This record gives sequence, C-alpha cells and structure tokens, in this order.
Amino acid sequence: MTNPYAHTIEPLDPQKPDHKFFNLKKLKDPRYDQLPFSIRVLLESAVRNCDGFLVKEEDVEKILNWKVTQSQTVEVPFRPARVILQDFTGVPAVVDFAAMRDAVKKLQGDPEKINPVCPADLVIDHSIQVDFNRKSDSVQKNQDLEFERNKERFEFLKWGSKAFRNMRIIPPGSGIVHQVNLEYLARVVFDQDGFFYPDSLVGTDSHTTMIDGLGVLGWGVGGIEAEAVMLGQPISMVLPEVIGYKLQGTPNKFITSTDIVLTVTKHLRQVGVVGKFVEFFGPGVAQLSIADRATIANMCPEYGATAAFFPVDPISIQYLTQTGRDMENLSYIEKYLRAVGMFRDYSNTSQDPQFTQVVKLDLSTVVPCCSGPKRPHDKVAVSDMKQDFETCLAAKQGFKGFQVAPKRHDVRVPFQFNGAEYSLSHGSVVIAAITSCTNTSNPSVMLGAGLLAQKAVQCGLSVKPYIKTSLSPGSGVVTYYLKESGVMDFLTQLGFEVVGYGCMTCIGNSGPLPEQVVEAITQGDLVAAGVLSGNRNFEGRVHPNTRANYLASPPLVIAYAIAGTVRIDFEKEPLAVNSKGKEIFLRDIWPTRKEIQVVERQFVIPAMFKEVYEKIEKVNERWNSLEASSDKLYNWDSSSTYIKSPPFFDGLTRDLQTPKPITDAYVLLNLGDSVTTDHISPAGNIARNSPAARYLTGHGLTAREFNSYGSRRGNDAVMARGTFANIRLFNKFINKQAPSTTYLPTGETMDVFDAAEKYQLAGHPLLILAGKEYGSGSSRDWAAKGPFLLGIKAVLAESYERIHRSNLVGMGIIPLEYLPGDSAESLGLTGRERYTVMIPPQLTPRMTVDIKLDTGKTFQAKMRFDTDVELTYFHHGGILNYMIRKMSEN
Repeated sequence: MTNPYAHTIEPLDPQKPDHKFFNLKKLKDPRYDQLPFSIRVLLESAVRNCDGFLVKEEDVEKILNWKVTQSQTVEVPFRPARVILQDFTGVPAVVDFAAMRDAVKKLQGDPEKINPVCPADLVIDHSIQVDFNRKSDSVQKNQDLEFERNKERFEFLKWGSKAFRNMRIIPPGSGIVHQVNLEYLARVVFDQDGFFYPDSLVGTDSHTTMIDGLGVLGWGVGGIEAEAVMLGQPISMVLPEVIGYKLQGTPNKFITSTDIVLTVTKHLRQVGVVGKFVEFFGPGVAQLSIADRATIANMCPEYGATAAFFPVDPISIQYLTQTGRDMENLSYIEKYLRAVGMFRDYSNTSQDPQFTQVVKLDLSTVVPCCSGPKRPHDKVAVSDMKQDFETCLAAKQGFKGFQVAPKRHDVRVPFQFNGAEYSLSHGSVVIAAITSCTNTSNPSVMLGAGLLAQKAVQCGLSVKPYIKTSLSPGSGVVTYYLKESGVMDFLTQLGFEVVGYGCMTCIGNSGPLPEQVVEAITQGDLVAAGVLSGNRNFEGRVHPNTRANYLASPPLVIAYAIAGTVRIDFEKEPLAVNSKGKEIFLRDIWPTRKEIQVVERQFVIPAMFKEVYEKIEKVNERWNSLEASSDKLYNWDSSSTYIKSPPFFDGLTRDLQTPKPITDAYVLLNLGDSVTTDHISPAGNIARNSPAARYLTGHGLTAREFNSYGSRRGNDAVMARGTFANIRLFNKFINKQAPSTTYLPTGETMDVFDAAEKYQLAGHPLLILAGKEYGSGSSRDWAAKGPFLLGIKAVLAESYERIHRSNLVGMGIIPLEYLPGDSAESLGLTGRERYTVMIPPQLTPRMTVDIKLDTGKTFQAKMRFDTDVELTYFHHGGILNYMIRKMSEN
C-alpha cells in the first residue's frame, strides 16, 4: 500500500538527496500551525505510518482537526520510536517475552516473532540499596551486595540481550534510566536509514516523562503495554486535551528548580490534568535550563498529566552540545525541526499554538518549599514547615495528619550511638538522601548542594552520625563534576558520600537504619522524618520507620540534615551553633544562583559526558563476566525463586471466549482515596511475617536472602503474595493500616493473599472498592498482574490514574467508575454486599452497565474501556493474549 502522504517527502539537505523526511508544511493546511507542538509529534507519527500500519487518512484528519476532536474522546493510534525500561519492570517484561515465545510455539507459531521491532534500552538502576553509607568504600560494598543478591536476575537479563534483537542492556552502576536517557540515549530526531523523524518513546516507569523536558515526547506505560509496543502494536489513545502552562516572570535568586516543580505539581493537581498533555510556553521557559525543564517534566505523574512537553529551542541544542552529542547530528536536528515547524522560540508569541485551556505561573512568586509529609503534591513553604508539621502531628490520621495526642508532642527518647548520648523526638530527621534523577540530573542544584556543604563545613557545622545520609547520583557525570569543582570533599565531610548509581532511597531502597535509632522510634512511637530529593513520598515507600517524608531540593536536604529536625523555622532559628558558640543561619551558607552558575560553566563540560558514556556498556567487569545461554527459548529452572514462568498463558487457545457477567462477587478490600501502586504492589522489603516470606522460607531461604519485592518481580508466586502487602494500606473492613482484610463468609481477619486464596478455592469472583485517584504513583504492571492472580475481576473506583487504568485493561480486569456524583458513601455501599456486574454481548467504549447487589439494590457505573482497541484486548482476556494469538497466525 502506498502512503497517501508520500508527496510530502523531500530531501532535508539538497546536497544529500538520500536524507529525507515528511515535510508536514507541504500539507498546506492552516490547522497545522495552530496545533500544540506535542500534537504535531502525534501527527507526524500518523503521517509517517499511514501505509497500512493500522493508520488511516481519517486518523490524520482527526489529529489535524484537534481543536474540535480533542473533547470528543476520539481514538487515534500512536507508534513511539523506541521503548525504555528499568530492571524492576524490565525483568518481568523479559519473563513475559520468554513465556510468550513458549506459548506461540505451543500454538504452532514461530516463537522468534516475539521480538522487539523498535529499539528497547533497559537500564539496571532499581536493584542497588543503601546498605552501607558514610564510608569511602560504600559504593563498592553496595555494588558487591547488589550483584550477590541479584546475580540470577542479571544473568537472565544477559540472556535476554542475546535472545532478543533490538534489546540493549545498560549494566548496573551506570546511573538512573531517565538521567541516562536525557544525557545519552535520547536522539531528539531519529535518523533511520537516511529518513528523519521526531524521537518519541514510552517507558515502563512513570517518570519517563522527564525526557519531555528535552523536547522528546514520551510518557510512562505499564510493562504490559510496553511489551505490545515492542512487538509492533501501536498505542491506542484518546486524542488528549492540551493544557498550555504559561511561565512568566523571573525566579528569585535563591529559588531552585525543585521549588518550581513542587509549586507546579500542587498547582496542576488543583487544575486537574489527569489524562491530558501539559505543554509549557511563555517567556519564562527561556530562563530555564534543560535540567530545570527536565525536573519539571519528571514529576508529571505527580500532577497527573500524561506528558509535560517543552518543545525544542536553542537552549535544547546547547544542552545537546554540552552533553557531547555528535555535532553533525546536531545540525540535522535543528534543520529538521525548523523545517517541520517544531522548533520553538519562546519569546515569539506568534508561535503560541491553541490550547484547550491556559493556566499561568509567575516564577517570581515561587518560594523555597518542600512537599509532604505523605504526598508529593502537598507543598509546604519552608517558612511554614515547623508550624505545618506540628499541625500534622495533632490532625486526624490522613494525608496531613498523624493523630498524636497533644501531651505526647514533645516526647524525647534518649539513646546511645557510637558511645555518645543523643535523643529523638517527633520530626527528628533520621534519613537525609540526595537521590533520584529528578534532581541529580540538574547540575545547578547538585553544585548548589556542594557549595552549601562547603560553606557549612567552613562554618564548623556537621551532621549527627546516626542520621542516615547518602548521595546516589543518576550518572557518573555528576560525581565527575562534583570532584572536579572541589565540593565533593565537603559533601563527604557532612556524611553525603556516594553510595551508588541508581534510584536507591527514592524507590524505598534506603537500607536499614541503625538498630538504636529504630528502637528509639519504636519506644516513643515517634513520627520520625526522612528528607529526600526524590519525587515520591507515599506512606511506607521511603522506609517503614519514617512516617513523615518530605521532598526537597538537594541543598535543603543537607540543611535539614544539619538541623536534625523538620521542626525548625530557618528564618528565625539557627541551623546550629558551632564550636565557637556562633549561631549559623541557613541564609549564612545558602549559595546564590550566580555563584552556582560560575562553577557550572567552568566544570560541567562536554568532555565529561563523552568520557563517561563512551564506555558505559562495557565498563562494569562483573557484568561482562556473567555467563548466559544463547538459546532462543529460555530454560526455566523450577527451583528458582527469582525467575518463574508465569501462569498468564496457561490453557490459552486460538479461540476467543465470550465475556460473561461477574456474578455474586465478594469485595476483597474496601479502600479510600489515593490508593497508590505502592499500596497495591510494594517494591520494598519483604516483611518476615508476610505470605511472601512464608513462601520464600518454604523454599529454603533465610530472611537475609529475601531481597525486595521489586527484585522478585520475575516470580509470580512471590508477587501474588506481595499484592496489597503494604503495611500502610488502610482497609475500611478492619479500620486500620495493615496488609489484612476480612474474609466475609466467616468474618475472620487474615492476610489479603490468604483471604483471596480462600475465595478462589471456593470459586468466588472478587471485586475492589476504591475512592478517587486509584492506582496513582508508579507505573508498575504488577499492581494489575497481582490482583489478576488474586482472582479480582473488576475494580469499582471514583477515578483512576491513567497508567494503572491502562494496566488493568491490559490484564483483562474491568475498571468500573462510579457515575458523576456517586460514590460508595452516597450509594450506601459497605462492601459486605455481593456484586453482580452485567456485561452485555455488545460492548462500546465507556458504556454504562448495571451492577446488582444481593440486597436487591441496583445502580450503574461506567465501564472504563476508553477505546475500541481496549475492548478488543478485553475480549482476548488481555493485551498479551491478543499479541500471542496475533503472532501465532501464519
């Protein structure tokens, strides 16, 4: 079939006629120049693939007519140029691929059809933990322990890199996936055999949106959807509304990009952008570096949008130059983007496209801030931190409350550490971590932290030795410029020694606290605090013993570590008193933006990036020495507790089964608002009294060998037992936080997995009741796979976060949504009823269905299959079943 838009193909350079591109300007359609820049990327994908790849001329017309169609739930296909993965989501993806090859073979198909057709880069960054800190050999010890714990997983990934084409593994110790993507992997413009088109991607991590800051359209999806994309299936999406976010004004000289992003996060949560694109424009954008923009784009999942796009401009090209990209490629990148109208001048208002809605932020109004104590969008001005924390102590248990009796607010618990006497109280800082690609990718805040540390040491300040301090850069480049600029020694003196290159504390791999500290927290039932430069602080995520966790810029992390508490007003109270009796205030040591820029210009140079990245795939000798089979089919080891063939495809046939009503389902859990994927499928430590621990113990493992849930995602038996195993899960059935529920037929309270197992043995389908924002947080597909294995057939919620709803669809679980104005409370639902969900033979996207209760009551809910393609997946029992049947066709 001939592409109907072939007439728009022309050479990019007249001197090189074999370098071609689709010149969208040749469409001569006035609607094109009115499109948001992010929608232009979708349009180019549709035009380029309009040759029989499930894209039709009518799809192109829908996108060109975005101004009208954006609000009409119009379905369009999108084929990303590439996929990125990290190892916590990458291992189960490779497990699925291996199992899919087996399934295709059983159906007499060619198993090697299960293979990525687009570039897929997997960065190993989620496995390393902060087991050692404050020592010069901490990074080596942590990396050694990482290999000891994860050798089997790494060997499996090494097999995957051999067995599958187009799959590249970036070894452990290299950095964090999104920072490596920003500094190295991103193309900005693809050059495939002399044909140019925009770089675009999806990733199996919700913070994939970080790359939007460089002008590359990308967002997070579940591993299930990413696997389908790698196999050539386009993403079926509803053409999104695009919120124009206008930045204007000039930030105060003491403001960091972290302060800006926390302000944006709170603002956009209030605006409501779930399922929408956000596109930044206005003169304020030109004042932000690419690292600043990437920080803002990184936290897109925290404000709920699908993408947070900054179109390419001259500063983007400067960044590509600074990070050592090939100069010839840079010339083509700019030339191509200018030719197709995707190169932005933020000071030129005539380039401003039409948006669904415009909201504004004056950067001069941003103040230093943190977010917490339990959610990333609960911004708190630093000047209000002390008062806000004390208010939270007394407030009712909730997102901003700990319900501590007033008489206990000033409790102090003494303890001994390293031969000295200390004490802890509510608000005491016990974890201070400079971590996460959100901030460590930004030289301005990292050098700012280093300069603050330098001034602090010179003023005679220190950090108490029991506080668990750490520095986990997102790439080796960070360590390079911190050392070259001379600030690394001062960070080390304050305890912020490099502990590894990976996500670490940001994803809950914070490692153990000193026993004396844990005993003091437990004895006093204290609300101890963690302060981290990460992007998430949901309950139970950072560490089980830090009930209050605050997101902050790297300089503020150090400041709170020195103070030792979050109950401090930096404007009125000194950080500390030095050995000479002098009070040192934060303002005395805070570096100005000008100071930071002078150091950054001198020490963050292209040669650093080139030196680090030219050897990134071969510098890790332990990875290089790993042995792996070259067989195309994986040889499963039945004794493995890490890698196990999943049961998702057991009994799969070529024939489709007609969906049937869900009859007399019991409610497994009755949940409230903002249930995160951390609540559903935790990534951290495996509790010794949990069903997963009992399984591992039964296979001969000791508690020391349990590792984490995240590292066990290649084993469905562990992950099913870990589903809803978060100790901070609040279940209305038992009216407290615990990974437990009520088994309704008998009224017994038991672990969630044990109750689900009893229901399944009795043949009862299951349902989840939930409130608003169900499934917020990480993109983890095990938050859908786990419930599937527990026998959950549907979730009934007030609203869903985008990625999790998609993951439920991908596993064949029905996402049901209350009609506007309805909720469990308004309908009088207790969760103790039995539910029958009527599923008619003919299904349409977003249709309304009847739900009947055993009490005689009937109400309606919306079935959140948003597109016809999603309904196709549902009829197949999930997206992977669909792909297996498709790949089995001769």
